[in-house]
Amino acid sequence: MDAVTSLLILSTLTHLAVPETPTVTSYRASVEVVSGSLRIFSGETVQLKCVVRDIFNSTWEYLWFKGSTQLPQTGEKFWIWNSHIKDSGKFSCQGKRESMIGFIKTRPSLPVEISVDGGWAILQIPPDPFIVGEALNMVCRLRSKFPIHETILYKNGVEVMRQNGSNSHLQMGNASLEDEGMYSCRASWDKEMRTLSVISAATPVHVLEVLSQPVLEIDAVIDMIGANKMKLICHVQYNARAPAPPINFYFYKNNNRLGTATSENHDVVRRDSGWYSCRAKVPQLDLSRWSEAKSFGKVTGTLMPPPS
Repeated sequence: MDAVTSLLILSTLTHLAVPETPTVTSYRASVEVVSGSLRIFSGETVQLKCVVRDIFNSTWEYLWFKGSTQLPQTGEKFWIWNSHIKDSGKFSCQGKRESMIGFIKTRPSLPVEISVDGGWAILQIPPDPFIVGEALNMVCRLRSKFPIHETILYKNGVEVMRQNGSNSHLQMGNASLEDEGMYSCRASWDKEMRTLSVISAATPVHVLEVLSQPVLEIDAVIDMIGANKMKLICHVQYNARAPAPPINFYFYKNNNRLGTATSENHDVVRRDSGWYSCRAKVPQLDLSRWSEAKSFGKVTGTLMPPPS
């Protein structure tokens, strides 16, 4: 009887030790384009790769998804061969490996959208948004090598650039926030005393600021910080290309600086009424942005703008 009881307990413990639901790690997988591009002509091929940046160099299996549907492919790399328009969609991946506590999965990657174009022209842009100040370069790519003599670029249906010759690379200068919009291109060539043209579908172009305007958050929850303290958090979007120069944060009360610069976007200060603000600064890029002032406690009047 004791042997049967021990066997039953051991069986139960073994069952409890391997969870039925996989554990999700803090790692997030990412999808990289190995060959091809995010916008391709029908009949072309694109190759994607699932990357898990694991400091322990563990061995991972890979799950691939189109939308919310899991695909049969399980390798690190994923191909779309001889593509058709129906192959267009948002693709993502997830890492999976076996451990002593059962299967562990990474967080799913952000989706990468592949567009398969059945037309004759594609306006090709970089996969990442442009950043203010970067060269705004695009390519009007054609399905066949037509002897083009003119290329026109449109923004929101309005012509913004025209160039003569066979060069299909379009350079518009440095990007600004006003350059965002839907872009398309038209290429023309002569054949048998006629001018023929093809035009691409519209493609969205996004432009990001290097440093967005900070937003100050005041966390004054007593249970978390203490009765006489509060936490200032400076939220900002920093979009510099790697390797990005360091960013510093400054915190202010009534336009008077609190402490010294910090590389962290938060600081704990004495709990006191007043107008609070923060500033994010990238010295190497000569960039500096202030948040709007936020009042805490009982304050009167308005705060003058911060010094430039």
